[in-house]
Amino acid sequence: MMPTLANTPRRMVILTDGYSDSNVAKTAICVVRYKPEEVVAILDARAAGKTAGEVLGVGGAIPVVARLADARRANTLLIGIAPSGGKMPPHWRPIVIEAIRRRMTVVSGLHDLLKHNAEFVAAAEEHGAALVDLRDNDESDVASGEPFRRECLRIHTIANDCSVGKMVAAVELAEGLRRAGVDAQFVATGQTGMLIAGSGCAVDRVISDFVAGAAEKLVRANEHHHVVVVEGQGSLFHPRYSGVTLSLLHGVQPDGMVLVYEMGRTAVHGMEQFPLPPLRRVVEYYEETAAILHPGRVVGVSVNGRRFTDAEVAAECARVEDELGLPACDVIRHGPAKLVEAVRAMAGGST
Repeated sequence: MMPTLANTPRRMVILTDGYSDSNVAKTAICVVRYKPEEVVAILDARAAGKTAGEVLGVGGAIPVVARLADARRANTLLIGIAPSGGKMPPHWRPIVIEAIRRRMTVVSGLHDLLKHNAEFVAAAEEHGAALVDLRDNDESDVASGEPFRRECLRIHTIANDCSVGKMVAAVELAEGLRRAGVDAQFVATGQTGMLIAGSGCAVDRVISDFVAGAAEKLVRANEHHHVVVVEGQGSLFHPRYSGVTLSLLHGVQPDGMVLVYEMGRTAVHGMEQFPLPPLRRVVEYYEETAAILHPGRVVGVSVNGRRFTDAEVAAECARVEDELGLPACDVIRHGPAKLVEAVRAMAGGST
């Protein structure tokens, strides 16, 4: 489960220095989008003087600064990137040391754990600073496969590839359900989602035998809600990350799934030699795989149209609805209403 964070309200400066691409800086982008009140500044010397809105596409007038000293109110340094492999850029280490010397809490979601760096640990002990590794965990339980509370509807975001917006779709859907009067809870399974939800487990850092058990535990901790919307990870079609995707799918035992994909992407991210399958095949494969343990069906599609115009995205959503017979929308551009109605329809309108 999520490492304990300090009770003091967070005032974060988010480190993205040199990495503003949406696939790498997705932690920064999502935290700024959903927790802007906690963000003092973005730390990126190359873009200093601009705003978060100009650099990241979200965050409006939140300033981009060149030095930690320029974010005077900040008490927390957040590592704002999620690169493939989860390593910290070497030139960031002096920035982390400076933050520690300023007695700031340093929060990281990288696989490259802060607690494994002797220099960081020694400095933190000397200056009384806290190091928080969001991916650190002690999960050690295999899944039981026992059924969940029948009155709890489980919805899981899935995808044809990694880094397409599964977390954003899950957050938007859960918030949309709550606005519609449904007792819904977003369940985080990755480091960025944990920062937004304040709880969860980064399942891609869990020992492989225990991933399904960790996912099952997350659902059981939230099954008192009428609907739980569980963030997906990776993709069954991505050769690097399919293992965690499969274990998460079986641990959650979803009743319904929301397919997420990015318009214009034709090959597996980071492994472009592998073409992505047709969406219909993605739907069939996830439904067949989920049914090994619990029958679940895809109930809607979240289209990530960030690189396209309103008209192009609208046409794509219409095409997908015609092809798959499922409601489709861009949850950022259109809102999640179509997906909310699909989930409510699953429970016969009783949610």
